[in-house]
Amino acid sequence: MSRPYSHGQQAAANRKALHDYFILERYEAGIELFGTEVKSVRMGHVNLKDSFCTVKDGELFAHGIHISPYEKGNIFNREPLRPKRLLMHKREIMRLYGRIKQEGLALIPLSLYFNDARRVKVELGLAKGKKLYDKRESEARRDAGREMNKAMKERNSGI
Repeated sequence: MSRPYSHGQQAAANRKALHDYFILERYEAGIELFGTEVKSVRMGHVNLKDSFCTVKDGELFAHGIHISPYEKGNIFNREPLRPKRLLMHKREIMRLYGRIKQEGLALIPLSLYFNDARRVKVELGLAKGKKLYDKRESEARRDAGREMNKAMKERNSGI
């Protein structure tokens, strides 16, 4: 059940996830942050590179999202790598948990963005891991597309 989202201002993207996984479905979730973390996200000091999600006691948590401490936050700053609770309906969380357990899929944060320039949202991807040969095939396809675009550009500019 993939839903189209109207992304607002994007704060961070997890490009490595698109390289390492096949994204089967995408979901949107809120994220529970503190004030200094939101300010740091607004400044773009976020890294989603090795992040993943787990379900514990019916709640969804994101691990590995690194939000750098806000420079002017002093005592109000939180631990940069603390697990962050994600906000979704209980029914959705349980459905995702079932698919993760049964089908061996992973739930990966794909991007962090501001919805209507106010609330921070996380785009989650229900993903299946790529094998090494899948990664090579994707890279070859991407390179072939680049070569075709380059050739077309050269051909059109010569006219």
